[in-house]
Amino acid sequence: MIRKYNATDLTNVIDIWYKSSIIAHPFLENDFVEKVKKDMQEIYIPKAETWVYEENGVLIGFISMLENEVAGLFVNPNQQTKGIGTQLVDYAAKLHNELEVEVFEKNKIGRPFYDKYGFKFIKKYFDKVSNQEILRLKFKSKI
Repeated sequence: MIRKYNATDLTNVIDIWYKSSIIAHPFLENDFVEKVKKDMQEIYIPKAETWVYEENGVLIGFISMLENEVAGLFVNPNQQTKGIGTQLVDYAAKLHNELEVEVFEKNKIGRPFYDKYGFKFIKKYFDKVSNQEILRLKFKSKI
């Protein structure tokens, strides 16, 4: 079931983000990951509109939105490829006619997911903070 995030979910959301992030982003430096983890707790999650996917009282994944931008989409690694990410993006797509997302070019999990979902390439740029190439993608709802 998808429901609105509440503050008591923060620990679980950060745990899902961290476990998923280290698998999807093995190319990132540890210092960068730790800074993002802190920023997730203090800045990103509090500012974003977030929904969680919960099954039998256990959080499995979440999507965070800043207006029509997917600021974060993460599913617990042991629950990936079960359609949970798709359900979360479907939910966001019902709220916005267009979705945009930025994904690391080297992300071998996120990139194929967004391609399969139907996101299209807009641009590529180099991010000095992460020292990585980033792709900006866009999805237009058919509804």
